[in-house]
Amino acid sequence: MSLLVSDAYAQSAGGGLGGGGMGQIVILVVFVGVFYFLLIRPQQKRMKEQQAMLSRLASGDEVVTTGGILGRIIEVNDTFVTLEIADGVRIKVQKAQITQLMPKGTLKSA
Repeated sequence: MSLLVSDAYAQSAGGGLGGGGMGQIVILVVFVGVFYFLLIRPQQKRMKEQQAMLSRLASGDEVVTTGGILGRIIEVNDTFVTLEIADGVRIKVQKAQITQLMPKGTLKSA
């Protein structure tokens, strides 16, 4: 029995970090780089574009909300936007809920 234990200790002692540790670090760095360029960077770009679009909103623009409501902007405040979704029907939505700026005349054709 002591012969088997000695062999087990001998096998585990020789397997240190040698050259395999550096390879694992390189793979981890490559994985983080791919993750950054495929997920994080495009999301940051979309957020910047969304913020720029929200800052350019003005009365008369036609927009779509996250709920799919199409309307014309009547009034723009710091946090809220008043939309006219039909003749005489106005609603207030949070500015952050505006997802898309539509071309002029979209509301008439819809």
